[in-house]
Amino acid sequence: MTGGWVMTDEATVHLYAMVDQLIEGHQWVKNNLNIAPTTGWSIDPFGHGATVPYLLKASGLNGTIIQRIHYAWKQWLAQRQMGDFIWRQNWAGDEDAMKASDMLTHNQPFDIYSIKHSCGPHPQVCLNFDFRKVPGEYTDYSVKAVPIDDKNVREKADLLLEQYGRTGSLFPHNVVLMPLGDDFRYDHDIEWDQQYINYQKLFDYINSNPTRYQNTQIGFGTPSQYFKAIQERMDQMDMQPHTLKGDFFVYSDIFSEGRPAYWSGYFTTRPYWKQLDRDLEASLRSAEILYTVALGRARMHGANRTVQLLERDFERLVRARRSLGLFQHHDAITGTSKAFVMHDYALKLFEGIQDTMTIQSRSAHALLLPPAGLDSPEKPTAKLGQILLSDTDRETYEQQPRKVPILVPHNEPRRVVIFNSLGQQRQEIVRVRLFSPDVRVLDTNGATIPCQVNPVWNASSMLQDRFEILWVADLQPLALSTYVLERIAVNTNLPTRAVVYCSDCTKKDKEGIPEASPEGPFEIRKMQAGDIQLENHKLKLLFDGRTGFLRAITKKGTGRTTQCAIQFAAYPSAQFHSGAYLFMPDPNSREPEKEVLQDDSQEIVIMSGPISSEVVVRYGKLLTIVVRVFHATGPLSEGISIDTLVDFDSPPKNRETELFMRLVTDISNGQGPDGSVPEFYTDLNGFQMQKRVKVERIGIEGNYFPVTSMTYIQDGGRRLSLLMGHSMGAASWQPGWLEVMLERRTLYDDSRGMGEGVVDNKRTTTRLWLLLEELGAASGSEAEGYSRPSLFAHHMSNALLYPSTLFVVEGGEQAGELRRRVALLSRPLPCDTHLLNLRTLADPVYAQFPAASALLLLQRQGHSCRVASHVPQCGLSADGHGRLHPGTAFAELQLRSVRETSLTGLHPGRRLPALDHLAVRPMQITAANVTFSTL
Repeated sequence: MTGGWVMTDEATVHLYAMVDQLIEGHQWVKNNLNIAPTTGWSIDPFGHGATVPYLLKASGLNGTIIQRIHYAWKQWLAQRQMGDFIWRQNWAGDEDAMKASDMLTHNQPFDIYSIKHSCGPHPQVCLNFDFRKVPGEYTDYSVKAVPIDDKNVREKADLLLEQYGRTGSLFPHNVVLMPLGDDFRYDHDIEWDQQYINYQKLFDYINSNPTRYQNTQIGFGTPSQYFKAIQERMDQMDMQPHTLKGDFFVYSDIFSEGRPAYWSGYFTTRPYWKQLDRDLEASLRSAEILYTVALGRARMHGANRTVQLLERDFERLVRARRSLGLFQHHDAITGTSKAFVMHDYALKLFEGIQDTMTIQSRSAHALLLPPAGLDSPEKPTAKLGQILLSDTDRETYEQQPRKVPILVPHNEPRRVVIFNSLGQQRQEIVRVRLFSPDVRVLDTNGATIPCQVNPVWNASSMLQDRFEILWVADLQPLALSTYVLERIAVNTNLPTRAVVYCSDCTKKDKEGIPEASPEGPFEIRKMQAGDIQLENHKLKLLFDGRTGFLRAITKKGTGRTTQCAIQFAAYPSAQFHSGAYLFMPDPNSREPEKEVLQDDSQEIVIMSGPISSEVVVRYGKLLTIVVRVFHATGPLSEGISIDTLVDFDSPPKNRETELFMRLVTDISNGQGPDGSVPEFYTDLNGFQMQKRVKVERIGIEGNYFPVTSMTYIQDGGRRLSLLMGHSMGAASWQPGWLEVMLERRTLYDDSRGMGEGVVDNKRTTTRLWLLLEELGAASGSEAEGYSRPSLFAHHMSNALLYPSTLFVVEGGEQAGELRRRVALLSRPLPCDTHLLNLRTLADPVYAQFPAASALLLLQRQGHSCRVASHVPQCGLSADGHGRLHPGTAFAELQLRSVRETSLTGLHPGRRLPALDHLAVRPMQITAANVTFSTL
């Protein structure tokens, strides 16, 4: 069932990883068992979203089963006999979209899937029918249940069918699907016999007494048989299942203490791991694309030694896929496993990052070599990848990535290669560490381009021997581009150097005593009293001079000012009730929110230059926030970059603390007669948006929702979007508010299965973009209430999630042979079509080797037409049907065939004459099997 690598979480997993683990599982099942899954089984994720049903339908499955939804939803569905329903996507507005995405879904009607809680509404009765008796175990069911024999079979059959009958009454068709198991079951062979033999006796008795049991038919079966049976029964009754849209977040149970407990804590729990997951996701995706094209090109040119080297990397690639897939499990990326298990997950993620960076380097090197250099006997291919080195270093997973400084000697220019893995042109700020500030940057054509040199800081002190150079790179779609760093005469680039404003920029010794003022290459000015202003040619930002936090944003094009104050505070956790899974503020706390920032530890620094201007605010070790604007013409100037660094230090510091960042704005997102009920929008797995409406009576914990990549609030004329690099919880508790949870520390277990608190916090960086956009009039589906991000928001989110990879070129003569630019596509993809993946398939016979085929996945990102696009040189599909631009092809490869297929590649469709015949419908994902020509 499902056939994924894991039973994925549905709240915190991003679309890429969710699809990838499904592909990995389906390909394994097909290659090893020759089976294609037909039914979904997702009974343990803590709440259910609409993305998984869509992905299962796109993979060829025809029904799915869910379990954990809010107890009030279970009651609502039961009262209406709607336990089986058609799950329809919010965006499915026409018959074709409905046909492609509607999924028949069965909701298990009771609280949990154990035998005790699932045979019917009475757990104490159900305990009679769990027949596991393992020597040495003493449980409530081993005491209650007795084996079935001729003396008690009638009594037990009556008792069991009474429970089954009550369950059947919750559905119009009177067909019951009954699970028979639990966590950690069937781990002793004796249990198989105990359950099977006793149930078979009950089945035989019931089936042989049709008069007594009103022609009941009962037996072991599968979910596929259940869905077939209910379809037949409902056809006989001339009925169709009801249709529902939306999702089932936030999940709440009530069985622990008889009061609601909201599972909204795990949306944020262990954010360091959630970011580590995204680091691997981005690196793996780039490695997949580079590897697929590099291997296909080497095979096409008959470069056998290069092919052999790349083929050896396939095992690493598969291992990284499976490590990422494993972490999508609903007790992994959620942060809800014990500390030693989370450590093991992190080791696997870290190994995957290391391996995929190596694959990227080797593949990029092979692509940059001219055809004649691929297998040149004078230049052994054993060195493939050794001259392209990453500009970051990370010794262990627990350390933040560290930029490695580059030495640029006189008369020895250094080259860096940047890979843009997106199918559209992108504008990106490139940052490189240097030993000298006297450096300039040349683009791919050899022209000098504007740059900026910043100081490098160690806590609050400027380093005297490290510098950062940054420039705006206009990167071509799916291309490798080379830039050159060249040493210049001392102090000849003074205009490129940032000006530093601070109250106290002096270096301090270990006792905190100021040393002499630094004599460096930067102009240092004393910060003036009062508020702070930061601006570029598009935006003007106002900061509170006391806190250093943003207060207001003015768009220069319209002159309109939007109040947008950043605040930081924390909810005090309710001990034993707020933990890895649950979020519950302490109801006995004198204050609903607590201050966590100490003014006496505050430092504010401003850096301004020709590329960027930024305000850096530090509150001791606990919090650093950097707010930036960029001065380049293009999309970057329309957004506000926000980075936060949170360090909870060692426990018990910051105990029972749930730290959040809140935006307090004058955007009127309140609804209702008096506008007091806020609504906002959160994404579901980076795939679609879902409207959220505050429900006062369930508290803040019931109004926190999962955000995977973006959230926004809006009124009739403005939209404020917050894009994030990893998943977290978000809420809009008051009109004009938008807040996100940054970090959580709870010392105690919340009694939901983990058995310990969360105290292994790490220094965590959260990367955000803040976008303020003007809204026009709504039309079409948006006028009917379905909201979409802007094309600009998609563009910025994709760039945040999939940063370009930077390589530093080492080596002499062989490095000189490298091509300066390599484009992998002949034309850009339409600007609403995202290259989700290009994934080399395993050979169906020898699975440890790569096949000559790859799975190409394209996602059509639905966007709002209410917002003007700031995405340059980017065209939509010309024919209106989502076709790629005419002439789109892989520039470095020749295709032997292109065939449409189901999402995971198991069900082939029609063959296409060329790549540019692929079409992607709005909001959907199209998959194709592309086979490359070989020599």
